[in-house]
Amino acid sequence: MNIGHVSRPSVCYVPSKTYDGYTLFAPMRGPGVWLIDMKGNFVHHWEVSHDPACHGVLLENGNLLYAGKSPDNALPEFGGSGGELLEIDWEGNIVWEYRDPYMHHDFQRLPSGNTLILKYVPTPDHIAAKIKGGIPGTEREGIIWADSFQEITPDGKVVWEWLTHEHLDPEVDAMCPLCPRHQWTHINACCALPNGDILTSIHQLNTIAIIDKNSKDLKWRWGPGELAHQHNPTILDNGNILVFDNGAHRPGRVVGFSRVLEVDLKGQIVWEFKEEAALLYYSSFISGCQRLPNGNTLICEGTIGRFIEVTPEKEVVWEYVCPFYSKKHPVWGLSNLVFRAHRYGPDYAGLKGKNLDPNAFKFGLYRKPLAEGEPVEKRLTDLGY
Repeated sequence: MNIGHVSRPSVCYVPSKTYDGYTLFAPMRGPGVWLIDMKGNFVHHWEVSHDPACHGVLLENGNLLYAGKSPDNALPEFGGSGGELLEIDWEGNIVWEYRDPYMHHDFQRLPSGNTLILKYVPTPDHIAAKIKGGIPGTEREGIIWADSFQEITPDGKVVWEWLTHEHLDPEVDAMCPLCPRHQWTHINACCALPNGDILTSIHQLNTIAIIDKNSKDLKWRWGPGELAHQHNPTILDNGNILVFDNGAHRPGRVVGFSRVLEVDLKGQIVWEFKEEAALLYYSSFISGCQRLPNGNTLICEGTIGRFIEVTPEKEVVWEYVCPFYSKKHPVWGLSNLVFRAHRYGPDYAGLKGKNLDPNAFKFGLYRKPLAEGEPVEKRLTDLGY
């Protein structure tokens, strides 16, 4: 049934200091993908069949590029596992899709029209045996998984590939000692740079790195001793790198804390945002950050579904909390997890000609029929009762 205009107002909004636009987010337990204005009003919604593997982005042609958690994904217990990448037009029609049961986390549509994806791949036994770190005996059925990047054409042909085990040293690139050994690297970011190189985040190594597209070598890397299981590095116009430093397993800390860093290529931290009280700002996994055109930074504190915009002087000038909660998560229980949030200015090409009037927006709530044999008690639990 249609329930008309519904919104959750922004907790904080200082119009004179924000970068106005529209924020896109996909709750990790549904329902769908949402676009809101600065006041927290819903202006658009994409209904999708599966929860996000992680997130979706708005392309310049106005379509949504969305990674879904397909039931056919090969490693469902691995974080970020997906299996499907869909391009969905404004009206909700799938206009392109690519499926691989080992896809995970992140992706990027390239200027050429090709798409960069991430995949889980098994590490060859002779290399896996040399990998240092991790909790002994926690391999997955004797296998240590790592990652690959692939560039695929619109018709699904792989035209470039990079494999972790060909470019990291298993004895030098040791895993975090507190992480299970079923994953060596757990790469969680895919950021193609203007020159074609790839900026990425190697979660288990507490490292961000730049991969030379031509030689496939790591031409720059930074993080151990500073980063702790980070996410979402991006390159800034000044050549520096912005990254969400989650803080899980941070050495020397009983209580973790998160922060957003801007670091130059010499490894110097030139800007940092964190709360004075660590427990007020700690997102141990997922999460992200985006530097906005006016110099502000949009931050997604993923584990509590909180988005904030902060000025260079670290003043919070906009805040919104994801209003969609679910009890489905086996660890987090009732949660409103969001992997990343993305801000698009009103002049963004993908929004041109689109009806963004919140008063004209309607969305429907529906109840799926009970599956055969599904207990009523389970349905009520899933609905939060």
